[in-house]
Amino acid sequence: MEKSICPRFEMAMGLLSQRWTGLIIYQLLSGPQRFCSIESSIGISGRVLSTRLKDLENEGIVKRDVFPETPVRIEYSLTDKGKSLRPLMHEMEKWSQDWLEA
Repeated sequence: MEKSICPRFEMAMGLLSQRWTGLIIYQLLSGPQRFCSIESSIGISGRVLSTRLKDLENEGIVKRDVFPETPVRIEYSLTDKGKSLRPLMHEMEKWSQDWLEA
């Protein structure tokens, strides 16, 4: 009897395995951040970051808050759905410390 991979698990792996996505989520675990802060801390191009943030926003993992100031301030943060990835991210961090060389 063949075992098949759960479609939901496959979708989750597809989403989280997109380049930069895990690092963006990990970066936002520390709290709301502006676009330029995420961009500089990860070293990602603005175009790719914009695309990934939109994807994560569409998935309900990231929310975008616009503050009507002059100039306009925009911050990105994790939703409850995004925050629920914290244990997974910490386990990945622990695994990398235990098993990967610097």
